[in-house]
Amino acid sequence: MKRNEAVSYVCPASKEPLDLEIVSLDGEEVLEGRFVAPNGNAYPVRRGIPDFRYPFELAPSDETAKAWYDNNAREYESYLHLTFDSFGVDEADVRRRMIDKMAIGPGSVALEVGAGTGRDSVVIAERLQGRGKLFLQDISLPVLEMNVAKAASGGLCAEFHVGNGCHLPFPDDFFDAAYHFGGVNTFSDIAGFFVEMNRVVRPGGKVVVGDEGVPVWLRNTEYAKILMNSNPSYEYDVPLDQLPVSCRNVTVEWLLGDVFYVIDYVVGEGEPVADFDFEIPGARGGTHRTRYEGQLEGVTPEAKALAHKARARKGMSMHKWLDEVVRAAARRDLEEE
Repeated sequence: MKRNEAVSYVCPASKEPLDLEIVSLDGEEVLEGRFVAPNGNAYPVRRGIPDFRYPFELAPSDETAKAWYDNNAREYESYLHLTFDSFGVDEADVRRRMIDKMAIGPGSVALEVGAGTGRDSVVIAERLQGRGKLFLQDISLPVLEMNVAKAASGGLCAEFHVGNGCHLPFPDDFFDAAYHFGGVNTFSDIAGFFVEMNRVVRPGGKVVVGDEGVPVWLRNTEYAKILMNSNPSYEYDVPLDQLPVSCRNVTVEWLLGDVFYVIDYVVGEGEPVADFDFEIPGARGGTHRTRYEGQLEGVTPEAKALAHKARARKGMSMHKWLDEVVRAAARRDLEEE
């Protein structure tokens, strides 16, 4: 970790700035030390890699995933190509197509969550052309160390840290784009993960997330049943119900034999905005807002029929006629009191 990049990180729990206590340096590289938060939380730096895992006792599904990757890092790297081979697709082409969706270029600041051994990391780095910043995270140190080794041999410039994708150690609006492929289904808090991605990516930036998931139209095919029997991860649904309201222009595409989904969207702010206050032409009248906020208790069918006759004779929309009638009746009854 470069010493000047220490200011890029915040406490993953409180989101407050951190103090870096350095134990050993190699030029500008911090080899050993720790980050300390105002709340007392401490996050070690070992062999140049900060460990921002939080909570300190991981949720069971996160701990299970971490343990599996810790124990199978080299096998995972060796056999990962088999997934792409099974569907007769070119791995490099698929990864480029997904990373295209990040809409990044030279000078961009990008994050990859669950960066693994670096098969996507090198493609993202190519887009930056050494003129932006790339931060790479994984929950498994052995897997991430393989990524670090690849980066060193290939001249890739990036900042690495161990962490939990549901609790990111970065300030708000820090990145132009964030990317994750291949593990979100097992996250303990998928909704929290998307909230964090939207928090650290600036409004107008892109988020791209993908994982296994057989689409509904293939669920009952032998093709899907074979895959789901071999790997239960294919049974997961696309987590669209976990997205925050601040997502805009959401698209979903299925790749890799149509059984891997890729969600991409633009980060917005709050709920979408629309004009709900223009007068709607026609017999009903009113505005979108008055139709929603101005509802009254129902009346009998006879009263409704009389109201329609009266408003037609007056040449008014139902909204205007009712508004006048209710106001007049209310004033009369209030005056009688």
